Amino acid sequence: MPLLIEHVCQSLGAVAPLRLAESWDNVGLLIGDRQRDCRRVMTCLTITPDVVAEATDQQVDLIVAHHPLPFKPMARLTTDSTASGMVLELAAHRIAVYSAHTAFDSARRGINQQLAEGLQLTDIAPLQPDPADTSETPDGSGRYGRVAATTLEQIMRRAADFLKLPNVRYVGDPDAAVTKVALACGSGGSFLDAARRKGCDCMLTGESNFHGCLEAQSQGIGLILVGHYASERFAMEQLADHLIQEHDELTVWASRSESDPLRQFSL
Repeated sequence: MPLLIEHVCQSLGAVAPLRLAESWDNVGLLIGDRQRDCRRVMTCLTITPDVVAEATDQQVDLIVAHHPLPFKPMARLTTDSTASGMVLELAAHRIAVYSAHTAFDSARRGINQQLAEGLQLTDIAPLQPDPADTSETPDGSGRYGRVAATTLEQIMRRAADFLKLPNVRYVGDPDAAVTKVALACGSGGSFLDAARRKGCDCMLTGESNFHGCLEAQSQGIGLILVGHYASERFAMEQLADHLIQEHDELTVWASRSESDPLRQFSL
């Protein structure tokens, strides 16, 4: 019996149940035919023209992207915009697209849980638990946990080591004591109040706006900014490994053309 795109969708749904997605999100199979054979799968953080070119060149059957495409309804499909042009190109090559996005963020084995474990936190729990989940390791938004008494600098070093980063940005005193850490992948500044209510000394996220940084400073909460790309891309690489283990008949890899669009200029 051939492996179908639907079978891979089911595997992905087991990792990140779509019911966990935020109401504003667009998740699941977004482009494609569930009943087509599936042999080649590529994961990525975001679908870009480079990713589309790689997928067509490598004859991919399914792209598993963290960020949805399309995300918002499209009134027309033309090459007048980058997003609609990519949808046309993927459809023309019969390449399916699946995204779990915020469902994968919140799942019990999702991105935030993986980040928490990568920072070596203990007593890990969601910042905002899923009210329908009463299991010992529940789903939910964000994560927080404990560490043996340490400093903000040492948490930054753990993050840089886990995510293989040369540097991170931060708000606060590097020598400030830390015993409880919150985190939220991507643009997680909105979780700052939840982190404060949980008594966290610092929070790690991908990015925050200027006013979020000022709010963290005023509340005395250290804020670690590792970059949106770095806070999530690693999990798409691990997801590729998971799909290989689940389906040995698949060829799966994380996009080789994808990279962080932000660069650093050294003066």
